[in-house]
Amino acid sequence: MKVFHGSSFKADRPWGAVTIARMNGITTRLHWADQPYRWHVNDGEEVFAVLTGRVEMRYLESGTEHRIVLEAGDIFHATVGTEHMAYPMGEARILVVEQEGSV
Repeated sequence: MKVFHGSSFKADRPWGAVTIARMNGITTRLHWADQPYRWHVNDGEEVFAVLTGRVEMRYLESGTEHRIVLEAGDIFHATVGTEHMAYPMGEARILVVEQEGSV
């Protein structure tokens, strides 16, 4: 058993993470960030839950860019093929559940 203190976790670089669990090819990771992540498409679905801070999620739908601000407690689900980019507004801690090895 292990306990992770998400509200105080800080990585040594933006988007640094600690792996919480690996379950049948799915990883659950705790990320810390204060800089944007690049535009990308995951290999599978992704669940992105903001634990602390605020994150502007930018995503493309039918070639049109959309933006939504996620507050602590909000969850973003990127379906297969969804191009997206996370843009923290200051420090943020994010729980990400995705296919192991996904970008």
